[in-house]
Amino acid sequence: MRRSSTFARQVLLVRVGRRDGDLHPGDLSPTEHRYADRQRRRYGLDRLSRPTLGVDPTLGLDRADIDAVVPVSPAMPPMAQADEARSIPLLPGERTMGRRVKFGLVNACTLASLMLGMLAIFLAMQGEVRMAALCLIACVGFDGLDGALARRLGVASPFGAQMDSLADMCSFGLAAPVVVYASLAGSVSTAAAAVACALVAACAAIRLARFNVSPKDGRFFCGVPTTMAAAVLAVTVAIGLPVPGAVLVAGVALLAFAMVSSFPYAKLARLVKLPPWLWLAPVIGALVDIRLTFALIVVGYLVSGPVLWLRQRRTA
Repeated sequence: MRRSSTFARQVLLVRVGRRDGDLHPGDLSPTEHRYADRQRRRYGLDRLSRPTLGVDPTLGLDRADIDAVVPVSPAMPPMAQADEARSIPLLPGERTMGRRVKFGLVNACTLASLMLGMLAIFLAMQGEVRMAALCLIACVGFDGLDGALARRLGVASPFGAQMDSLADMCSFGLAAPVVVYASLAGSVSTAAAAVACALVAACAAIRLARFNVSPKDGRFFCGVPTTMAAAVLAVTVAIGLPVPGAVLVAGVALLAFAMVSSFPYAKLARLVKLPPWLWLAPVIGALVDIRLTFALIVVGYLVSGPVLWLRQRRTA
């Protein structure tokens, strides 16, 4: 009975989660190896590795029998052998010099949008909010250009999509709130401006992450796109919309929540297909009062989301 108890205790003290086979010196880290040796010396596990000591010949047990009854912890599964490192090409398909040049041109547009966003932050920190807003407008242009070039040149790739998303977060999720915060300085309380701009950054991150993992709809956006929200903020600062500071803060917060809403908003390709006479009214209004016309266009676009959502629910 004493020998049986000793054998059971020795088996249960074997290192949990070990793979089948003998324990090699490389299987343990230096710290694990030190504690393992201490337990082996304390409980006599070294005798198991000797052919004539520690195991009663009458029991007919060997090391394979002991390994067969060793418990394995579900919390520490056996580690799989590491796969060999593989190099994943950034540009799928044929990797000719011409395609590489096109691929570099597309990503240069993405990096240009990122650099202009950084420049907008630096200008806003120096108080030049109008120039910073113009840099954001240029960011919007480069952001639309890189996607159009990627599709036209046939070099669209997952790497380019991720680069575009990261650049959008830097330019539209961070630079745009900083520019708006600088423009609101002195007109509203610092806390109110900070909260509204922080909402823009947080909602932009949520919007971009949701867009990356959601199925694409060729007709509508789910929520206001981050690029369009940044364009609205940039134009508002650039033209100096004459509204009270509290109204601006409320509008910034409303625009932030519109980015993460589930309301459908029409894409630019659908807006371009509208009848020409509908475009005549904004053009004439811009010639009369560009600020009022811009405010009406923004309000109309924001209201179109809930209207389309109600229409889809009624027809469903």
